[in-house]
Amino acid sequence: MKIVKAYNSVSLIVRIICGLIIGVVLGLFFDDLFLISAMGKIFVGALKGVAPILVFVIVVSALARGNDKLDRRFGLVIALYMTSTFLASFAAVVGSFIFPQTIVLTEAAEAEVVPTGVGEVMMNLVMSMIGNPVESVQKGIYIGILFWSVMLGFAAKKTASDVTKQFFGDIADIVSMSVRWIINLAPFGILGLVYENVSTNGVAIFAVYGQLLALLVGCMLFVALVVDPVLVAIVLRTNPYPLVFRCLRESGVTAFFTRSSAANIPVNMELCKKLGLDEEMYAVSIPLGATINMDGAAVTIAVMSLAAANTVGIKVSFTTALVLAFIATLAACGASGIAGGSLLLIPMACSLFGVNPDVAMQVVAVGFIIGVVQDSVETALNSSGDVIFTAAAEYSQWKRKGKPLPEFLGGTAEKH
Repeated sequence: MKIVKAYNSVSLIVRIICGLIIGVVLGLFFDDLFLISAMGKIFVGALKGVAPILVFVIVVSALARGNDKLDRRFGLVIALYMTSTFLASFAAVVGSFIFPQTIVLTEAAEAEVVPTGVGEVMMNLVMSMIGNPVESVQKGIYIGILFWSVMLGFAAKKTASDVTKQFFGDIADIVSMSVRWIINLAPFGILGLVYENVSTNGVAIFAVYGQLLALLVGCMLFVALVVDPVLVAIVLRTNPYPLVFRCLRESGVTAFFTRSSAANIPVNMELCKKLGLDEEMYAVSIPLGATINMDGAAVTIAVMSLAAANTVGIKVSFTTALVLAFIATLAACGASGIAGGSLLLIPMACSLFGVNPDVAMQVVAVGFIIGVVQDSVETALNSSGDVIFTAAAEYSQWKRKGKPLPEFLGGTAEKH
């Protein structure tokens, strides 16, 4: 117990950094440490396993016991999600025109489902939404989980007794406590994930695609450090960076290593609680953000599609590229409902320029090669943004009602 108390007395961020450093050192000097690799797989597997149940019970509980309707905060969150995703794709288009990229093509990637148009992407999204709710929870289809939990939550509010509503709340508390226990072991999971990446993926492979990777990461960092803060500053009219940096530190770091927005939903839920946000609000907005707030996916789709066009010698006008930005925004919203995420949406975007599907799939293969870094940064951007914009909408209401902002944002409200 003394060891456990000493472990818990250290900040989780400090513990994660220690795990990261140890993972790097072990990865550089040792191969095939099965137990170390297993820790990473177990951690991500546990989060992925419990996250669908957590989202389902929290959304149902929040809606069943909440107010009659979601207020203007919810509309503001959706507006921020969509605006930031469009601005991210626009930034990627501008970056691709300033620093045009070509790709050394490799073998085509294989995929069972490759969308060929925005209509197909949206249809996949709708079908995932209305699919069997039990299957949605089992397979972690979050748009389906969100749809059915909202339906059942509103139905429970209208028909369930107070005892039943309290039961939903108790179940949500039980699952939340289980998630907190898992998150507390994140340093060991990240140690294993970092070790596996360092020991199995050398840095030489990135030399060929270094400029492309630099453009992708640069655009994502621009969105994280400029675009998102500007949107928050417009909403709150205060310095946004304390909020942005806290979300990047407490949400983005974990998402970077797990490379899964789904696995990071419990982390975001816990962070929202620390920030003093309304559970009725974030219980819906965080799972929704994991579905439609896809800034990183929009950047990936735009940059890789324009690089494909440049590679085969297709001249793309800036006007056409702006159309791509709009398409990338819509397509990114459906990324979480399609096997392979944002990379498999690249052929659809490439079709806008007339790029051969075989070439487009070779571009997808390149995406998988650099995905060790690209997908990590993309997930960190997406997941941290969910909390940033949820908090911005909540704090905006605080200001309208005359309630001071939290201390870390320069207010006088009680520190959370």
